[in-house]
Amino acid sequence: MRANLHSCRLIALSRLSGMARVAIVVVASAIGSCPWWVGAQTLQLQRVATGLSSPVFATHAPGDPNRLFIVQQGGSIRILDLNTKTLNAAPFLTVSGLSTGGERGLLGLTFDPQYQTNGRFYVNYTDTTGATRVRRFTRQSADLADPTSGFDILTIAQPQSNHNGGWMDFGRDGFLYVSVGDGGGSNDSGTGHTPGIGNAQDKSQLLGKILRIDINGDDFPGDPARNYRIPTSNPFVGQAGNAGEIWAYGLRNAWRNSFDRATGDLWIADVGQGAREEINFQYASSLGGENYGWRLREGTIATPSGGVGGPKPPGAIDPIYEYLHNTGPFGGFSVTGGYVYRGPIAALNGHYFFSDYITNQLWSLQFTGGLPATFDGTNFSNLIDWTPILTVDAGLVRRISSFGEDLAGNLYLVNHLDGQIFMIVGGSIPEPSSALILSLLLTLLRPPKKIKEKREKRTGIIIASTLLSRGGTKSYTDE
Repeated sequence: MRANLHSCRLIALSRLSGMARVAIVVVASAIGSCPWWVGAQTLQLQRVATGLSSPVFATHAPGDPNRLFIVQQGGSIRILDLNTKTLNAAPFLTVSGLSTGGERGLLGLTFDPQYQTNGRFYVNYTDTTGATRVRRFTRQSADLADPTSGFDILTIAQPQSNHNGGWMDFGRDGFLYVSVGDGGGSNDSGTGHTPGIGNAQDKSQLLGKILRIDINGDDFPGDPARNYRIPTSNPFVGQAGNAGEIWAYGLRNAWRNSFDRATGDLWIADVGQGAREEINFQYASSLGGENYGWRLREGTIATPSGGVGGPKPPGAIDPIYEYLHNTGPFGGFSVTGGYVYRGPIAALNGHYFFSDYITNQLWSLQFTGGLPATFDGTNFSNLIDWTPILTVDAGLVRRISSFGEDLAGNLYLVNHLDGQIFMIVGGSIPEPSSALILSLLLTLLRPPKKIKEKREKRTGIIIASTLLSRGGTKSYTDE
């Protein structure tokens, strides 16, 4: 992962050959410097925490510039002091009554918008039965929560152990959004899955959805598993046979979604099964009700496995970006959603960062806009593979389970395997002219052959990836 790129010549000789080397020399002559992807640009990361146990999320509390709260899958929430870059010795909270292992455990954390005055926050975890549980707690002090203050908000039975979602956050509207997986297994089928259509397309139940609930009320006083109010503006309220909590549906296992703090837009990273990973986008002005296609669709194609794929449902929304299951620089097997960067590094502003958990790739892109009905997987620009041009002061950037933001908008990467947290401390976006010239040159110089990556038309960066490919293929299915 660590890159120390000193010259165009070094990288050209070590990574490329033949026509590609000529392209580098020509581009360097034309623009007066090395092409950005050869190493003239870098993204600088600083390791700010070590010694964590399977961290899966990081976030901040409203109004608190001094702390980063880190969720450990085993049940503890740790505090990183951002001034000293040290972990508090005592956990902020340790949640009991969990089932752990695999995709289970403590998975999500968010703070009440009024946290500074009411001290409330919410956790998302799998309980001893395997069910998804959203539970409220209250702080005892700035560094310590009251473990006896737990209060159940929502409980959802899960038929299998995987696809538990776990992300949740408050939108600008003050409502709590909760990501729930399709119930697990594969192909959204089998025990606990709606016959014929699967859970994600079944609007009568909550699996395979993003929910929107109001935690400042209770529409179900006689139900201990449902202590919340359903917003009357939710898209399926009052529709017979449909669950009013549903905000969006047709999702497999939306993992690490985020609201853009500048616009309120919602970014949804949905983990694929055997073919494609996808990034979905929802405008802040959305009225809800979007269908993202699963289980009929995986990305922009009919799901190729299990006999469950089919035509795109009427009105369904395709992703703005998708990538194939392979080991190339723009491939992978399990997407980890991130954030649109809104921190102090001006050059990165507006770029959405995301990663692949299996191949350890780190990318960013920008959304190019358009009506949701026109989304087709190509609604992006400035797709960048940062992986070969990262510089890290210590540690390894791999197995990224999540990203996180602090109050100032700094972006953090969460290393699940090694228990480390990295902060982006520097970086710049390559000049578009360099990528454009490179795209044209490589198109002309590329020998005639069939290119398996059909998405090359989207950006010159993708075309370059055919020469930078690390080669080989890998078969991987996330079930």
